[in-house]
Amino acid sequence: MATETRPTTAPPARGGSREKSLRSQKRTASTAIMVFLVVSSLIMATPFLWMALSSIRDPTELAKVPMPLLPQDLRLENYTDALTRAPFAIYARNSLILATAAALLNVAFGSACGYALAKLRFRLAPAIFGWMVACIMIPFYATVIPVFLMVRHMPLFGGNSLLGAGGTGWIDTWWALIVPGAISPFMVFLFRQFYVSTPSELIEAARLDGVSEFGIYTRIITPLIKPGLLTVALLSFEAGWNNFLWPLLVTTSDNLRVIQVGISSFRQEASTEWHLLMAGTTMAAVPMIVLFLIFQRYFVQGFAASGIK
Repeated sequence: MATETRPTTAPPARGGSREKSLRSQKRTASTAIMVFLVVSSLIMATPFLWMALSSIRDPTELAKVPMPLLPQDLRLENYTDALTRAPFAIYARNSLILATAAALLNVAFGSACGYALAKLRFRLAPAIFGWMVACIMIPFYATVIPVFLMVRHMPLFGGNSLLGAGGTGWIDTWWALIVPGAISPFMVFLFRQFYVSTPSELIEAARLDGVSEFGIYTRIITPLIKPGLLTVALLSFEAGWNNFLWPLLVTTSDNLRVIQVGISSFRQEASTEWHLLMAGTTMAAVPMIVLFLIFQRYFVQGFAASGIK
């Protein structure tokens, strides 16, 4: 009796080969992405490394052409010289007050506006949201002169009359530094995106239970968007800390100057003290770098949740 033989397993061999090929392609793609990210990170970090290295170089070394890649003599006195040449403690205090106020006010006002645009139904909501998005596209430099004139002619402040004439208004006051940056269309847009993703069923249930609209906003919905709160707070703090042009325009005394304006004092019309400028810039950058390293997980999570890459 003849036995029937069946062809052996050619298809599994082709499947295994295909699977091996796919794994190889995935490894190649992962390696290429990793190399791209490492190179991009090095390119992004190069200016900061150059700034930090230049802050401990001797002034004569900074003038050499070509300049050595690494400092030949470490000169930490640049930092003490920068601190003694300018009142950095006052500048840092002012920047901290300005950045903290910007963070708190943008979180408070931006979250309220974002909640209203996302969860409250009223006829003008789409038009107001469109106007907010349009305002994001207007650069700051296009609005700086009108805002400066509004601050300068603020009625009943700085010796101004009821019509805003005769005095200096809010110029060289904390009002001028803080109020124009208290709310930003971009922060309202961010908050609106976070609130849209929250469940509306919770709001309906809370209304049925008799919770007020302010209670729903503060105690039920807003705690659900903690990454958004942190993201807006960090962005606003960073914008306030790094603000240069506006404090330069509206302040005239050292008691209200911020750290970015103070750093510019090392750059004169005839010459620039690069070693002190780099030391001051490094000291000004350290707080923001530390904050980002601490909260980077929440920062990235917040941008991903809002749909902004």
